Amino acid sequence: MTEPCDLTALEARALIGRKQLSPVELLESCIARIDAVDPAVNAMVARDDAAARAAAKQAEAAVMRGDELPALHGLPIGIKDLTATKGLRTTWGSPIFADHVPDQDEAMVANLRAAGAIVVGKTNTPEWGAGANTRNAVYGATGNPFDTTRSAAGSSGGSAVVLATNMVPIASGSDMGGSLRNPAAFCGIVGFRPTPGLVPSETRGLGWSGLSVQGPMARTVPDTCLLLSAMVSDDSRDPLATTVHGQQIRRPGDFHPPAQVDLSRLRVALTPDFGFAPTERHIAEVFAEKTGLFRHVFGRAEDTTPDCAGADEAFEILRATNFLASHLERVRTRPQDVGPNVRANVEEGLKYTAADVARGCVLQTALYRRWQDFFATHDVVITPSITISPRPWTELYPAEIDGKPTRTYFHWLSLAYAVTLAGHPAVSLPVGLDRNGMPFGLQIVGPRGGDAFVLSVAAELERLLAGDPRTARPVPDIAKLKAASPISGMPGFLGFG
Repeated sequence: MTEPCDLTALEARALIGRKQLSPVELLESCIARIDAVDPAVNAMVARDDAAARAAAKQAEAAVMRGDELPALHGLPIGIKDLTATKGLRTTWGSPIFADHVPDQDEAMVANLRAAGAIVVGKTNTPEWGAGANTRNAVYGATGNPFDTTRSAAGSSGGSAVVLATNMVPIASGSDMGGSLRNPAAFCGIVGFRPTPGLVPSETRGLGWSGLSVQGPMARTVPDTCLLLSAMVSDDSRDPLATTVHGQQIRRPGDFHPPAQVDLSRLRVALTPDFGFAPTERHIAEVFAEKTGLFRHVFGRAEDTTPDCAGADEAFEILRATNFLASHLERVRTRPQDVGPNVRANVEEGLKYTAADVARGCVLQTALYRRWQDFFATHDVVITPSITISPRPWTELYPAEIDGKPTRTYFHWLSLAYAVTLAGHPAVSLPVGLDRNGMPFGLQIVGPRGGDAFVLSVAAELERLLAGDPRTARPVPDIAKLKAASPISGMPGFLGFG
């Protein structure tokens, strides 16, 4: 029998609007699922059940009064622990902020509360989002719901796991090198990286840099679109939140519900590696098998790629510059409280000269312009979401792929960061399992500014593939997770790695 927490966000919201499901009943179902499953995976790391219950009672009262209900009314949500939440512990995965409780919400959280969402708790993340293995010295490691000894990826790993296990129907994430897309792929859910500025951020240290964005995660594409519609806004504190004076150019209705798209009219490029990423042979083969099942539905499907020359160097320089701006003082004054990934990026950043940073910016700009030429003759690009199948979370990062050493601790994320550099929107769509029995994700990349379009393409593919067990969204064994031993008892659980 389906429990309320197992409903999609759209199903739950419709039932709430028809007075057939109480927000209190839905929240209690989510809390029960968290209590039963989270010890096995350690994904929902900070909670205030009393505050959530109070909000659910207020939501129920609004329903019973017949009030006009906002888009997310009564829907429980998990907020990634890189985003400040008023009155709820926010640590950024850092021992320096282990006991930090903000006195106000970040703007995105405030917008989600205004849209009716009920904040259930904070979801785990690596320290300061550094690296795509969700573990830290405050809360420990988050396990993959399909095999708790394996990585959930990151840095939005906690959000991906709470969604995959139906602890909540929607969750927030953020993305620099794939942090919305990588964990979505590893855990069998949907993660969307929007165009920089579409979801404004008033806290980004380098305000003019489009590398880091916030965005939505859910179990289905339509649910992701619903959440995105509540995240989209204008905020003058974010210089990338482009506006036209006196006009509203970011409208929630543009993103939900996803529009219908005729796949037979699309010109699609398929590539396992963008011509440079160290994609595992196993993943490249699975990618060919999966896309071989449906590539015929497109008007044109070519095995080709935009030119990504210089992507590794550009991202290494620009990423280090971002970390230098945010964390130099912490590394200098409290090095014992800073993990190896953050230290590595700061130390790398200190080695670069102004000429190096200029070169990184030039390389990024050249890549962007080549992408625009490519998208003049292609509508979307499809790749694997991530270069490898999930590995044990005890491995801080993959030092090698198919026996070849990786360049950096984040080189294995290059399928994602190529897209980050170009600034295009991209969604990770779950498409069955790989040969190891772990979730497999496809990255679907849209044209410049094509957020609504690429989500519509993903929604159409999701509908097309849902009926085939080889390509349908995989679901973890909840009963097995309920019976599993706590992940906290595994060797190496607590620490940076």
